[in-house]
Amino acid sequence: MHMDLADLASVRAAAEQLGASESRLDVLITAAGVMASPVRRVGPGWESQFAINHLGHFVLVNLLLPLLANADGARVVSYSSAGHHLSDIRWDDMAFERGYDKWLAYGQSKTANALFAVHLDAIAKDKGIRAFSLHLGSIFTELQRDITPEEGVALGWTDAEGNVIAPGLKTPSQGAATGLWAATSPDLANHGGAYCENCDIAPLASPDGSMDDGGVRHYAVDPANAERLWEVSAQMTAIEGASAGR
Repeated sequence: MHMDLADLASVRAAAEQLGASESRLDVLITAAGVMASPVRRVGPGWESQFAINHLGHFVLVNLLLPLLANADGARVVSYSSAGHHLSDIRWDDMAFERGYDKWLAYGQSKTANALFAVHLDAIAKDKGIRAFSLHLGSIFTELQRDITPEEGVALGWTDAEGNVIAPGLKTPSQGAATGLWAATSPDLANHGGAYCENCDIAPLASPDGSMDDGGVRHYAVDPANAERLWEVSAQMTAIEGASAGR
């Protein structure tokens, strides 16, 4: 079915359509997203990466909570990224009104994806819904659509002819593995809210480590940050049922 994550009316329509055709939802994987986009404003002026990667999914999952609860053991898998190392939530300027940096904006949105799973799990586990986030690995796909050829060369991702040369890339199938594992593995039964990578629960990242070192930053799995982001997101989207489970 068609859904535009930048348009909450479209998200609501898709959720309504799904609710009319299904009585339960066993697995929901929120994998859509954009990366390093030029400055764009959507909705009432939201920064587009935060809106598409986080707010659209936030509304969708909240609207589908009744179907997830009906599954009696549903899982929600939120695609974050190692890009979350680039930025915590910018609580005083989430919309980048004081200067836009496309990579920091991407990083903020990926931190939001991880925090979303933390708080969703906390408030919905009593309904049998467990949530996880993950880094799928480095994969060259349409996600890089906003990267110019010059940027690709400067980043070491492509050569001057546009051929992909970045080392250590996963295939799409390899990248999908961690998401499928998070959606199905019994090993995660008692680890709701965890951030995963390489089909395992990721360790906390060293404060002075780099994104390439892997792991998850403390701020991206902090329960207080997760609850704060949930409340802010609920206010921004005026979503009903955003306090599910309380």
